Amino acid sequence: MKNNTSISQNIFRVLLGLIMLYIGIAHLSFRRIEFQAQVPVWLTNDEFWIDFVVIVSGYLEIIFGIMMIIGGKLKAKTGIALAAFYIIIFPGNINQYIYEIDALRLYSEKQRILRLLFQPVLVFWALWSTGSLRLFFKK
Repeated sequence: MKNNTSISQNIFRVLLGLIMLYIGIAHLSFRRIEFQAQVPVWLTNDEFWIDFVVIVSGYLEIIFGIMMIIGGKLKAKTGIALAAFYIIIFPGNINQYIYEIDALRLYSEKQRILRLLFQPVLVFWALWSTGSLRLFFKK
């Protein structure tokens, strides 16, 4: 099945890819401590494993960023995988909200709630910009 996407979808796909690259690099360097604060407390509170989760997610985000920018034959599968990734990391955003963690430029309850509400937008963005959303409706 051919997966044609429009110019606007391709622009938004590449934009999301660039954002993912930036966030992945941030995970591994200048925002690493802030991302550690988002690791859910129910997952672990061991500093080694918290850092491990941040590092692995950073590398995954870089890979997703590259794959989104490249597009190609795997773009629909990349979109589905990225949407699943956004769902998997959602507990970190919930953790930040519940424990009122000031990190990643989210310093108020309102900002943290808006971040929670933006997560479905990211899921939709990943699916729409890669043509994956259309594949769901065709099946």
